[in-house]
Amino acid sequence: MMLFYLAARVRAGDAELVGVGTVHGNVDSATGALNTLRVLELAGFHDVPVAVGADRPMAQDVHYAVDWHGSNGLADLDLPDPAGTPTGEPAPAQLVRLARENPGELTVIATGPLTNLGAALLLDPELPSLVREVVVMGGAFDHPGNITTHAEANIWHDPEAADLVFAADWPVVLVPLDATHPTAVGADWLARLAAHDSSVARFASQIMEWYADAYTPTLKRRGAVVHDALAALLALEPDLGEYVERPVRVELRGELTRGTTVWDARSLPASDTRRPVRVAVGSDVAAFQERLLDAVLSF
Repeated sequence: MMLFYLAARVRAGDAELVGVGTVHGNVDSATGALNTLRVLELAGFHDVPVAVGADRPMAQDVHYAVDWHGSNGLADLDLPDPAGTPTGEPAPAQLVRLARENPGELTVIATGPLTNLGAALLLDPELPSLVREVVVMGGAFDHPGNITTHAEANIWHDPEAADLVFAADWPVVLVPLDATHPTAVGADWLARLAAHDSSVARFASQIMEWYADAYTPTLKRRGAVVHDALAALLALEPDLGEYVERPVRVELRGELTRGTTVWDARSLPASDTRRPVRVAVGSDVAAFQERLLDAVLSF
């Protein structure tokens, strides 16, 4: 859904998509790359380089989310192979190369575990000075976690990499569950999507109905949270969000809290050597839902 949103914004001339890198998370990174090619090709994009990234976290076993997204990551739909193939360049190397080729111009939208970004920082210590901004979908502060009681999935899947990203000296916008959950689309939105008969709309409706089946017990109503698309929206239209700025750390050792994002929310926070992260705490929900639907229906 985020790729459809971005593709629509690219077609409208509002953005440029210079590359995609995949990572372990919902599925393995190689399957994720094929899915990315499928989605981009369905949207009419055949020339965006797609690189396969890290297939496991830095310091723990890999886990997948097939119950939420299907064994193939796309609602178990029987899909044809994409026409294109991944580039063969590892995703962290692709990120470093693109940043070197476009210094100060790239916004990195990270919507999975942060292993690729952590590896890229280790590959090129100058990377933070070359990237315009990093927008991360992940974390939870005043909202429960969605994979453990306190931890959000993208951060929990590789806490060490996430902490490297938050410790680096580059501008980071973090879009946590606190901001994404209030944007959950409902049955009416899903029905509006299903009413359209374009190939993109049909595909999007099928994957969203699977996702809504998984999400409805959590929401207590028919619907789903399209987390990643909100991160992309705020990357392009930051004024639609509400933010606070605080240094962010990741709990790496807690028996019950590993992968939890931590900030000092006291009225007199302790001094911290880390660069503050711009954390989204809210957004214009109606605008987000309409822009996302308009984007998918524009194909």
